[in-house]
Amino acid sequence: MEAVLFERIPAANGSEVGVIVLNQPKWLNGLSLEMAQAVTRQLVLWRDDDRVRVVLLRGQGEKAFCAGGDLQSFYRHIPEPGMPIWSSEYLRTFFRDEYILDYMIHTYPKPIVCWANGYVMGGGAGLMMGCSHRVATETTRFAMPEISIGVVPDVGASWFLNRMPEFFGRLLGMTGMSINAADTLFLGLTQYVAHSSQWNQLLQDVQAESWGTHREENDVLLEQVIRRLTSADIPDGVMQRSTKAIQSACSGPDFLTIYGNMLRWESGDEEVLGQAAQRMKSGSPGSVRLTFELLKKGRFLSLADAFRLEYIAALNCAGNPDLKEGIRALLIDKDRSPAWVPATINEADACFVARYFEPPWPPGEVHPLASLGAG
Repeated sequence: MEAVLFERIPAANGSEVGVIVLNQPKWLNGLSLEMAQAVTRQLVLWRDDDRVRVVLLRGQGEKAFCAGGDLQSFYRHIPEPGMPIWSSEYLRTFFRDEYILDYMIHTYPKPIVCWANGYVMGGGAGLMMGCSHRVATETTRFAMPEISIGVVPDVGASWFLNRMPEFFGRLLGMTGMSINAADTLFLGLTQYVAHSSQWNQLLQDVQAESWGTHREENDVLLEQVIRRLTSADIPDGVMQRSTKAIQSACSGPDFLTIYGNMLRWESGDEEVLGQAAQRMKSGSPGSVRLTFELLKKGRFLSLADAFRLEYIAALNCAGNPDLKEGIRALLIDKDRSPAWVPATINEADACFVARYFEPPWPPGEVHPLASLGAG
């Protein structure tokens, strides 16, 4: 079975629409290196083809658009203890090529629609956030759950989490909590909500239009098409309901104070925030602290520089025992009892944090993403 499906469908005036389907529903469409490379190659072809005017992107099945990266492959390619992370060609290539794809989607010269049905997590969020038109459904569950496996939110998260209403990105990154479609609209992660049954209607409506050669006109026309779909009936989200509590707890520059504020939600009245606090407490202490610092460092970076920063941090995390332990506890032994190192927040101090922002490659090597954004 092909891991990604590609199709060109005709539109009304002889133009074409490109359709990309992530085709690994058994694994919730988790993104592998091969999938990322295949999507990149296809987008390059369609970018340079004047007949293709719009691109649609979705995941196969009803459960997920894309629930993250291919963790099983990650697990197999983590170097043995004592070996440098740079020795894993798979991991350094995966992060490089995944980020190149994400950046390409952000800067693509043609409209891309993301049908964000079901789980949108980690690497799936990286794909979605670059799309010009992002459609949630009543089944959407968005999360950046990296602290649960011992890494940090990446795929551009240090850029896009910093561009939502203040401190909400800090909450999502440090807790890994999942949010619904109403929350994604409130935070600007998506712009539209449709019913999950309306994918075929979207496809038909897109085919019925006459797409032009000007990007701006196609953007407007595509928005009109999407807004004609019936909005799904979705419950209110916790983000808007708890804005004051979130901003009060997550404001300020001091990590330990913010961490303590969020832990107090465990005994509060808002069940969802209490669950977020519990998730943070059970996650990798090192990842929680690193997430806070990554978002501080990424606050004023360009998108390309954010990807360069994340490449260093993510690859260093992959060389840390927590990633292998997190995947083991979640997917291999499934005991959900990881033994994190460091084991406590206080041990994840400034010295611990600093080494994760040091380039992991040999002296004299050029950053693998040095050319990102150039030209």
